Formats: sequence, structure tokens, C-alpha cells
Amino acid sequence: MRILRPVATLSTALLLLAACGSSPSTPAAAPATSNPHSGHTATSAPPPTPLRTGERFVDLALPQAYTPQAPNGGTDDYRCFLVDPELTEDAYLTGSQFQPQNAAIVHHAIFYRLDPQQATEAAAVDAQTPGEGWTCFGDAGVEGQTAWVAHWAPGAGETLMPAGSGFTMPPGSKLVMQVHYNLLETGAAGQTDQSGIQLRVAAGSTPLTKLSTALFPAPIELPCAAGESGPLCDRDAAVADVAKRFGEEQEKHLIEGCSAGKITPGDTQHCDQPVEGAATIYMAAGHMHLLGRSIKIELNPGRPGAQTILDVPQYNFDNQALVPLPKPIQVKAGDTVRVTCTHDAKLRKMLPQLQKLPPRYVVWGEGTSDEMCLGILVTARPA
Repeated sequence: MRILRPVATLSTALLLLAACGSSPSTPAAAPATSNPHSGHTATSAPPPTPLRTGERFVDLALPQAYTPQAPNGGTDDYRCFLVDPELTEDAYLTGSQFQPQNAAIVHHAIFYRLDPQQATEAAAVDAQTPGEGWTCFGDAGVEGQTAWVAHWAPGAGETLMPAGSGFTMPPGSKLVMQVHYNLLETGAAGQTDQSGIQLRVAAGSTPLTKLSTALFPAPIELPCAAGESGPLCDRDAAVADVAKRFGEEQEKHLIEGCSAGKITPGDTQHCDQPVEGAATIYMAAGHMHLLGRSIKIELNPGRPGAQTILDVPQYNFDNQALVPLPKPIQVKAGDTVRVTCTHDAKLRKMLPQLQKLPPRYVVWGEGTSDEMCLGILVTARPA
């Protein structure tokens, strides 16, 4: 139960109900490999890019190793740790390099900026929870809107914000480091992790373009593959199982989320979401789990001037880096962002982590054996 502190050198999420759709037919699947998106890689990260003018590094790490334990009979542990970069004046977060100490069990990590009240609440939750950090499925585990300012998933190295831009970090800002631990692998039980992160911080004396992260989800309604059967192939049973492992709010999200309760099972799902106001998109990423085949993020599809923001026709779980766009894209109020994902239940029999699990109707869920379809955009609003 300790706040992470320096150890060495120093968007509003647009989750609006929208029009969604699905297609029961599957596009041509990417050719299967002997080990399609294995789920984890453990390669050494390259050295960071040299500091840009006005930047410095702040290195943070867990003060002691944490041993993940999956609650509620699941195989996933979402653990939040309070991070204190010890900022005494206005600053900007202009880049980061997460350092997963045990890549065999670290599925992904997200960093949320907390306001002072949220930081106080997080510290109280931390103090009341035995061991390092606290359980936090789905978010930072504190009340109110938090700002997503950094994340890591397999394949990501150092993430640099575009020159002249960054996430605002007022004096005293703290972060929540949420780590998703995947314990599906044989031998994962009892393993420990002591991950850290190197933040790239710029002084606030020179104003930079203020960034925010916008999240665009789409539903998952993936039936069992042909020839599969079992109790969890029933959607109601699968939804109840997700609620058991991650809480009743997960079930509510499934029913009242983007699909507004309209369920059309199929391999491919999409969601159209309106843009609230003018902004510039600088970076993009897509996130799915192990059954993902493809993901695409589009602007105003089917309308004059439509653009593709991100297109990953052969999704690889081990390559999820947040990438800068070749050219920033301008959006305005009334524009539409569409996220489309294709998943493949047949991959379940090809992946060692999933082969031992019973077949299931796959819905949106926090677990590695569940699925997601999430577009992640780094944006800036006009000054």
C-alpha cells in the first residue's frame, strides 16, 4: 500500500450511446499461423529517444513486488497503484515508456491522472487494502471522470506525444497505474511483478497544445464456433459469468452500452459515435484481445470526405502501439467516428492460453478470455 515515487532521474472520453450494427458473415480471415497472436512478448525495450528541449525523465517503480491473485474464480487481476511523480509546478506529460517487469503476466497498463480530491480518495482506498494497491476492474476505482494520459500494451515501446503537445499535469498531480495481470498461462500462479514507467515531463512555463484521450468502443457479440457446445455458449449464461467475475456493472454495460440492447450475433460488429466538438486527431490505436482479427477506425464513413483513421487488417495482439497519424485529421461537431472489429471464435482452439477453457459466447469483458473492441484516439481541441 505505497505510493510510487521517483526512483532515479527526475479527454474527455466520448462514450456516447450511438447507432451500432453487426454482420453475421465473416470477412476473409487473416491466414492462421502456428501461433497466432500469442498474447505476450518479452523483448528488451530500445533505449529512449533523447530528451527534447524542456523535457526531463521521471522514473517510477513499485517499491516491492506484487503477487497477482484473480478474484471471483477468474483468471484476471486488475490492480491499481497510486503514482506520485512529485510535481511542484505546472508540467506536461509528453511521453512515457512502461517497463513491464514480468511480461508473461502483464496484459496491459493504463495511467489515469487524478485531481486532488480523487488522489485523496485513492490514497484512502490504498490504505484500507492489504498489500500493494487495490482491485480496480474497468477503471481507476475512484469517483468521477479521470483523464487517461498514458497506456501500454504488447508491442508498444516508448510513446512520444507530437512535438509541442502534452497532457497537462498541475502541481501535485498523481496518477493511478492500472495493471491488468493475465493468469491464464500455466505456471502464472504465484508469479510476481514489479513493473515501472519512465515518464517524459516538460516544464509548464512554455504552454503546449493540451492533449486528451478519446475512447470509442464497439460491442462484442461473438457466438461459439461451429461444432462448439457447452453451457457458456448460451449468451445469458456468458453474460452472467462476466458479471460474476467483474461485477454487476459489467452486465449493465453489456446491455446498455453502445448497442442499446439491440443484439445481433456475428463475427463483425461496429459502432457509430458522434463527435461532440471540433478537435484534431494526432495519434490512434486499436485494442482487442486474443480472438481479434481486424480493427478499423473511420471518420464519416459513407459520406463525402470520409477518411480512414486507422486500419489494421491483420490484428496482432503483440503489436498494439499507439501510432502518430501521417497527417493530423481535423474533426468537427456532428462528424461520426465508426469503430469496426472482426473476431474469430475458431482462434480459441489454436491458442494455448484458451484451448483449456470451455467454449463460450464472447461478449465485452475485462478478462483475457473475454473480448474488447476499442478505438483509442489522442486529440486536441482548439485553443
